[in-house]
Amino acid sequence: MSRSSPLDRRTLLRRSLQIGTTVAGAVLAATALGEGDVVTRHPTATTTTTLGPPTTSAWAGLAASLSGALIRPDDSAYAVDALLYNAKFVNLHPQAIAYCANADDVARCVDFATSHEIAMAARSGGHSYGGYSSCSGLVIDVSRLSSISVDTTTNVATVGAGAALIDVYNALGRHGRLLPGGSCPTVGIAGLALGGGVGVFSRRYGLTCDNLRALQLVTSDAHEITASAEHHADLLWASRGGGGGNYGVATSFEFTVHPLPEITLFEWRYPWSAASAMLEAWLPWAASAPDELWSNCQLLSQGGYGFLAQVSGVYCGPPSTLDGLLAGLERAAPPPSERFVGSSEYLAAMAVEAGCAALSVAACHLHSRNPHGALHRSAYSAKSSYVDRPMTSERAAAMVAAVARLGRDAPSVGGGLALDAYGGAINAVAPQATAFVHRDALACIQATYSWSTWTAPRERRAGERWLAWLGADVFDPTTGAYQNYIDPTLVSWPTAYYGSNLERLMAVKGRYDPQNHFAFAQSIPVAARGSSRA
Repeated sequence: MSRSSPLDRRTLLRRSLQIGTTVAGAVLAATALGEGDVVTRHPTATTTTTLGPPTTSAWAGLAASLSGALIRPDDSAYAVDALLYNAKFVNLHPQAIAYCANADDVARCVDFATSHEIAMAARSGGHSYGGYSSCSGLVIDVSRLSSISVDTTTNVATVGAGAALIDVYNALGRHGRLLPGGSCPTVGIAGLALGGGVGVFSRRYGLTCDNLRALQLVTSDAHEITASAEHHADLLWASRGGGGGNYGVATSFEFTVHPLPEITLFEWRYPWSAASAMLEAWLPWAASAPDELWSNCQLLSQGGYGFLAQVSGVYCGPPSTLDGLLAGLERAAPPPSERFVGSSEYLAAMAVEAGCAALSVAACHLHSRNPHGALHRSAYSAKSSYVDRPMTSERAAAMVAAVARLGRDAPSVGGGLALDAYGGAINAVAPQATAFVHRDALACIQATYSWSTWTAPRERRAGERWLAWLGADVFDPTTGAYQNYIDPTLVSWPTAYYGSNLERLMAVKGRYDPQNHFAFAQSIPVAARGSSRA
């Protein structure tokens, strides 16, 4: 988009809100919406005027100016709409939640928050591990920006920032295309892509962020801009793994997508007594596998169901070829007690990974957000680390012992360790080529524990102590941590998430959000000023 016209968008946005606060009822709505028809045609420019804390009439003016909806604490929908996916975040009290219908709504909300000097947070799927999809001020929800279109000639998909993964996979699959991404069906595409995006096709096709060609977003001065290789290339670089909510509110993405390959799934389960040998053998086997093979190794405490040790994965190819590859794992590890290898359709494979294989696409949504949804929020805590070298038998045994400790200290909770194989197309990208710096890892470890409403408080506390102990005494802090598994307890998080790319990310932050309006506990810090936009 072009830069500011003489009467800039920010002035018009503010004018419409100020007019709206002095008019009542239907006249208020008509006047503000009329102004909205005009301001959508004007880009914004930065001003420094602030209006003080928002009054009731100011909120009414914002509500009237939006094509979407504004939910306030006295609305009946507020109690549910304020919630995030993770049920542990129960004390969330934003001043308002704006369900934006278009990018112009987003710009109005950003302008409102900065003008009134209140916190704002972008929310796509609301899955932030740290609860950073909410704030004390204005939650800018983009879940209604969920359109998906696919050009099979150019292999480019345009995806609204609020699209849920299950809908992305469904839409792309109907066109015979895929985008490598995560597994949870209700995760929003924005948070996933901006922080990296690791999934079952990543070793073959790269991370979600590696397939990001361009994005549209609203920056802190309420500009709607497009970041691409030709324009705002530094912002595109930062958006490819630099974490969500740092530079603006994303409204739309363009991704490179890929024709569907033949897909084969496998799952091998092992006796718990063989867990250590399984893990020790799996890591070099996974690292040496062809790019077409992704695998995951799980060591889980399942409460009353005991322990689970398994290796599973997805192969871009036929079962007969996968059988030959699995023979290598069988030679290196004890024999599995259960085996499955079978062909799968794309959407069915993603539903298996999402844990909703028995449900329809419509049902693979949160019931609180979709009347057809059959899924519910869950409560959990997590921590992550990376593995950058093969494990010795002692190291593998320590990992197994760590899961056994969780089962002993918190026997009714579920949790453990899940290791995702890296390598392939993930590691083929140079660490500085995108903001995602973790290009030398063999695998990423995610440690989690989850609980229910009937879990005893002492067991929840035991789970938290377990995670803290893992971070201090079991994980290698020098290998870093995955920013999409954002961890509020991580002390040296800037270098753990971003490593050698941190300084450049700070410089981009300083150019696009110099006043640090997009700020939360683990947002990118602002670098010293002085540089101009690319």
